[in-house]
Amino acid sequence: MSPILFAKKISAGEPIDVFNHGRHCRDFTFIDDIVEGVVRVMDHAPPANAAWDAKHPDPASSWAPFRVFNIGNRTSVELMTFIELLERALGVTAEKRFLPAQPRDVEDTLADMTDLETAIGFSPKVAIEEGVERFIQWFKGYANRL
Repeated sequence: MSPILFAKKISAGEPIDVFNHGRHCRDFTFIDDIVEGVVRVMDHAPPANAAWDAKHPDPASSWAPFRVFNIGNRTSVELMTFIELLERALGVTAEKRFLPAQPRDVEDTLADMTDLETAIGFSPKVAIEEGVERFIQWFKGYANRL
């Protein structure tokens, strides 16, 4: 959600709140990569685990045929780097309000794609720099319709 929130505020000349002084990292994933991963996995329904035991459940499997996969870019990007990419793509320097970390916020995120790659051979392809550029191209068209 931060890409749209930040792009709106930066474009409007409004300050953005930068928690943890921008030092935390996130695994940003371009939406096209998420959609491609979901569509590809739909054709590969996993088998049910016949040995699954409700008294000692394995959270990675079930008696029902399902799997939960993490889809991410496998690259942890510092928030300040992300903001700089947004600024460059928008051609505007953001006014930043540096704030302490929010209670219970996770400092860093990083997707583990091992299970998805093993199951269907898929991993995201869009790097953060390209993703931000493409997002801002979309955002400018979207913002003009508001």
